[in-house]
Amino acid sequence: MEEQQQFILLLNSLLSPDNAARKQAEETYETIPGPSKITFLLQAIRNAAVAEEARQMAAVLLRRLLSSSFDEVFPSLSADVQNAIKSELILAIQVETQTSIRKKICDIVAELARNLIDEDGNNHWLEALKFLFDSVNSQDLGLREAALHIFWNFPGIFGNQQQHYMDVIKRMLVQCMQDQENLTIRTLSARAAAAFILANDHNIPLIKHFTDILPGILQVTNESCYQNDDMVLKSLVEIAENVPKYLRPHLESTLQLSLKLCADTSLSNMQRQLALEVIVTLSETAAAMLRKHTSILSQSVPQMLAMMVDLEDDEDWGNADELQDDDFDSNAVAGESALDRMACGLGGKIVLPMIKEHIMQMLQNSDWKYRHAGLMALSAIGEGCHQQMEGILNEIVNFVLLFLQDAHPRVRYAACNAVGQMATDFAPGFQKKFHEKVIVALLQTMEDQANPRVQAHAAAALINFTEDCPKSLLVPYLDNLITHLHSIMLAKLQELIQKGTKLVLEQVVTSIASVADTAEEKFVPYYDLFMPSLKHIVENAVQKELRLLRGKTIECISLIGLAVGKDKFMQDASDVMQLLLRTQTDFNDVEDDDPQISYMISAWARMCKILGKEFQQYLPVVMGPLIKTASIKPEVALLDTQDMETMGDDGWEFVSLGDQQSFGIKTAGLEEKATACQMLVCYAKELKEGFVEYTEQVVKLMVPLLKFYFHDGVRVAAAESMPLLLECARVRGPEYLTQMWHFMCDAFIKAIGTEPDLDVLSEVMHSFAKCIEVMGDGCLNNEHFEELGVILTDKLKEHFKNQELRQAKRQDEDYDEQVEESLQDEDDNDVYVLTKVSDVLHSLFSSYKDKVLPWFERLLPLIVDLIGSHRPWPDRQWGLCIFDDIIEHCSPTSFKYAEFFLRPMMQSICDSSPEVRQASAYGIGVMAQFGGDSYRPFCTEALPQMVGVIQAADSKTKENINATENCISAVGKIMKFRPDCVNVDEVLPHWLSWLPLQEDKEEAVHTLSYLCDLIESNHPTVLGPNNSNLPNILRIISEGFGNESFKNDDACGKRLSNVVRQVQGSGQLWTECVSHLNTTQLKALQDLLAIA
Repeated sequence: MEEQQQFILLLNSLLSPDNAARKQAEETYETIPGPSKITFLLQAIRNAAVAEEARQMAAVLLRRLLSSSFDEVFPSLSADVQNAIKSELILAIQVETQTSIRKKICDIVAELARNLIDEDGNNHWLEALKFLFDSVNSQDLGLREAALHIFWNFPGIFGNQQQHYMDVIKRMLVQCMQDQENLTIRTLSARAAAAFILANDHNIPLIKHFTDILPGILQVTNESCYQNDDMVLKSLVEIAENVPKYLRPHLESTLQLSLKLCADTSLSNMQRQLALEVIVTLSETAAAMLRKHTSILSQSVPQMLAMMVDLEDDEDWGNADELQDDDFDSNAVAGESALDRMACGLGGKIVLPMIKEHIMQMLQNSDWKYRHAGLMALSAIGEGCHQQMEGILNEIVNFVLLFLQDAHPRVRYAACNAVGQMATDFAPGFQKKFHEKVIVALLQTMEDQANPRVQAHAAAALINFTEDCPKSLLVPYLDNLITHLHSIMLAKLQELIQKGTKLVLEQVVTSIASVADTAEEKFVPYYDLFMPSLKHIVENAVQKELRLLRGKTIECISLIGLAVGKDKFMQDASDVMQLLLRTQTDFNDVEDDDPQISYMISAWARMCKILGKEFQQYLPVVMGPLIKTASIKPEVALLDTQDMETMGDDGWEFVSLGDQQSFGIKTAGLEEKATACQMLVCYAKELKEGFVEYTEQVVKLMVPLLKFYFHDGVRVAAAESMPLLLECARVRGPEYLTQMWHFMCDAFIKAIGTEPDLDVLSEVMHSFAKCIEVMGDGCLNNEHFEELGVILTDKLKEHFKNQELRQAKRQDEDYDEQVEESLQDEDDNDVYVLTKVSDVLHSLFSSYKDKVLPWFERLLPLIVDLIGSHRPWPDRQWGLCIFDDIIEHCSPTSFKYAEFFLRPMMQSICDSSPEVRQASAYGIGVMAQFGGDSYRPFCTEALPQMVGVIQAADSKTKENINATENCISAVGKIMKFRPDCVNVDEVLPHWLSWLPLQEDKEEAVHTLSYLCDLIESNHPTVLGPNNSNLPNILRIISEGFGNESFKNDDACGKRLSNVVRQVQGSGQLWTECVSHLNTTQLKALQDLLAIA
């Protein structure tokens, strides 16, 4: 008894507002054994004499204990004790008079029931089911509520008997939803029904069976909203997100209800936004289904726009120096976000006609709020309506630019926003078409001294514009841009000193950085104008409120340094490095959320790129904070619904795991961690062996991060780092290198098998392939090969399966052309992974040669399937590429697979897809070069087909040129390596007329090297009678050099330079040859001779 009293005191201490007392109580609580905790907590819950707050705390702790430690605590209790606990809990519900406590006991019952269902679905607490049935039919309102609450919390409570009880469950829910006397019962049953649907989202027959209770759920949704309860509405949003097809039979009613609630201004903002969320979520999860209801959808657009007009007048808005985060609960932000998502979900074809006229009317309204909303709406729909807006962009831009001169500052701000957004959404076409108008208009708006927020936003729009602006377009405006930016920077620097205002200066500094980044070496003349002021800011802006300005200035300096290059930057490099080092040493006691950290980390990496090997001396200072940031461990938590409701969302993101459970992660520091990891990649890349001292430390950090599922960027950086770290470690010798590879190899292969994100997976596979190329023959053991074989087989089977699923979706009743677009995107993603499978196989063939073929045979049927005539062209392209690699690296053994690939390869030379033709032509080329005698007849057979491809009328068009050039190269390889297969003298004049290759640089070198062979051997057909072909040869060389098909310092370049020099020394012949060249060709030859 005394122990129980002590425990009650402990519960009170756990509720103490005094942190120290609470911490002490938490530590004491943790020392109590699990079984004792159950006893104490249960007694506290049952003791009506204990304060309600303490009883609630006991109930929460007991539920958490069962949720997190069930396996450690409950099974160790004797059967009698277990049964006593079960009985005690059911009795507690029956006798409890406090509603809030009873709910919490129901949560405990649900949690215990969840854990008492075994892997086969057997429920080991049948009394709970009996209690459920008895209570739902009870006259006691509290017991009916309890039964529904338990079922809502754990809809899987029936386990493997669910099918048996299906009609009973449905009857129970319908009966409760029709309880006209008790809205609470109706509300709870609607929530329980929704939870049941969500828990069975993949059970199509069940979903159909429960369709007819949806009208009841919708009715209760409506009623409960007017009682200030939005929980059923939230359930409806969840259904829209996870089981949208459930709503199909009553979709019109669902949309009508959502519209009605959204439009009702007597409801709270949150309820109206939730009602809109139903429609918006459906536009993302069931767009095709929704597109059949355009008339109702079009009514939602005015609702979103009306929300966007819901703005407050604020006289001080224009002078605010701190950018407040958007109020995400506000109607204006909710409306804008909804519009953006709906446009992306449904597509511009549906959304733009619905909204265009509304926006035009709003922009002509005398009330500034409507003009502001119209412009913000235009910004919001740009991404989703991209294709449709492109056609009318000229008219839109001209119209929007007028509002940069609007009488109201917030409208001018919205116009800046629209320009900046369009500069991003429609780049680089936007920059190419509108550079003149936009740059002038934004610079003019940046002069709005009376409204710093407008100035700052104009600068932000200019950043968006310059980031994606082709350099050649920006250069003519540099003088004007620099003049404006410099004068504004100086004026704002004065303001900072006099008034302490910094908002515009922060943006202008970033604008300068963006201009420099795009202008590159063309920024050199302006360098001295900015650098002294920027260094001054870094040196003096040390106050806490200036941290962001200082960080952005550090970024600006490093970007300018990178733009102008080492020679120009060296005059300031030492000063800048000292400033950075001083900042770095202050970092030891810096706060974790200091914005300077990520700017500093990126700046160091840029300095590394600028200084190259000279940067190595700074690594001891830089690496400490960088490793610390890259090692950030995020705060994570496994929570159930009740815990989430008390958590709030301050910096937390949640992922639902089903069964009322969610995974939470505190996102603070994640971006910084990703940046730091990316910078480590940069150091390894730039410094190579100069980074060797840190390779061990970094590889130990990075390998576990291949499984860091909280941030894609971290996993990408981890994968990218692996081959670079191996390159760095080479200098330590083969033993050290092998040890490092062994440390990363297992995790790397596992990551290929488990990586959920396709973009990250592609990077992991690409980096793995590079590692194999670095390590070479013998780097994988039998276990590695076995595991890799299973994974690649799975990837290929998944590829085929996905194609089948997409074909099935094309038969779906909601299939339309927008669905086809998204299926094409999925297909592209799938093919991208296929290219990486090809990369991995390429690395194995090039490293292991024909020793890897016995292992490869397990994949052979799947690769053969890829090149079947019935498959889409990307499959055939990449299947042929894999066989090309086998011919190139595993010949003559490769011929044993000829029965599988030779016919498809020969037939593909004239395929309708240029990509397939290219893969096939490349294969013929390597057949001639590496294949051996067995391939001779096929080289002869392929030649006329390839000549046909080359001579086709459209062979040089953009889409065909690469295939054509591979054919030209393959013809050259047949003449060079298999002259017995072809009449060389007959083909050579044609072949010369096809040179030089313009696009495929790799094949261009092959063709030009063969040309050198022919010239150096004085081949009569090539030189022509009396050297009459020399002008043509010089033309080929000059065009090849002008097109950067070869470098003057590589082997081929030196040989070609030599040919030109020999002709140059022949006096009259040279004069005769160059008279046939145009000025561009002549200049290219002069440049080649000048460098050579």
